[in-house]
Amino acid sequence: MDDVVNRLSKELAKAMATALANDRSVEACHERARVAGYSMQLSLEAVIGFASRGDCQASSQGSKASASDGQSAQLMNSNDRRFLRSLRIAADERTE
Repeated sequence: MDDVVNRLSKELAKAMATALANDRSVEACHERARVAGYSMQLSLEAVIGFASRGDCQASSQGSKASASDGQSAQLMNSNDRRFLRSLRIAADERTE
């Protein structure tokens, strides 16, 4: 499983770097820094967690049952949503 996790992590890192490299606003900001006489380097840190889901059908049925009971664990808090918004990632905006 370590090989799978490593491969997926590398694919995600490559996809994120490509997305940033192709983003016009990031490129424009980089260019403004160059014009102002600065060299700019972008570095991101991401924490990626992997958990084995086992049987996909069983875990999806379990999550449906707990959600219908109203006892499902809160998946995201306000800090999580704020972080995602800072990355311009839309998140479920349920009220807490």
